[in-house]
Amino acid sequence: MNTPEQRTDADLNAYVDGEMSERERAEMEVWLATHAEAAARVEAYRKQKEELHKLFDPIIDEPVPAVLSELIFQSRAAAPTSIGMRIVITLLLLITGAAGGWGLHGLQNSPQRTGLPNFVERAVGAHLVYASEVRHPVEVTADQEGHLVAWLSKRLGSPIQAPRLLSAGYQLIGGRLLEESSRPAAQFMYEDDRGRRLTVYVRAHAGGTTAFKFIGKDNVSAFYWMDAPFAYALTGDIPRQELLKVAHVVYEDLTP
Repeated sequence: MNTPEQRTDADLNAYVDGEMSERERAEMEVWLATHAEAAARVEAYRKQKEELHKLFDPIIDEPVPAVLSELIFQSRAAAPTSIGMRIVITLLLLITGAAGGWGLHGLQNSPQRTGLPNFVERAVGAHLVYASEVRHPVEVTADQEGHLVAWLSKRLGSPIQAPRLLSAGYQLIGGRLLEESSRPAAQFMYEDDRGRRLTVYVRAHAGGTTAFKFIGKDNVSAFYWMDAPFAYALTGDIPRQELLKVAHVVYEDLTP
């Protein structure tokens, strides 16, 4: 293990995963007591690990989708069966949506496993990746909101704004540019006084208007809708009814 002044993310992850000896663990705990930023990262890693187990433990023994086997191996060989490999595959699908909806298998409120718009999968995946970040949750911070909105509006092709959620108890942290099927998308992130985070995902949409739709399980849920020129997805780790109230605030704020 590295010396006390050379702790790395690998050391922090080894601590969280219980891969240290008793002596190393004791040394790490002493070091963390005087390094608040690293201690915060450890807590974030622990929370992320818990959420991953909640999402994927129920499906870890299910057969790997055939489309994924073809994608990875480009052959008719049997799909890998190790638990470690299945975790890697599931995470890959969650981020990329490569199996046409399988990445949200654990999040669906309906038994139907396909048919979700791609932007919803991307929105939830991006929320899981960035909402737990401690040092870099956003690309552009809220103190540069004017620049952020102008930049994202230009990239998405229509004027956009960051929803005002103060009435719902959430303050804008900032946002970032994302990619969905080679098209630009935007993510705005918010936080309340309890440290809970919500994200609003936005991408261009040329169709009509749709009503709110919900997906969710455990502590991860999302409301999504389409209202040209954009499609939206509000994602958070809060109860459904509370999230719905925030969704209405988003909708009302963005409606001319």
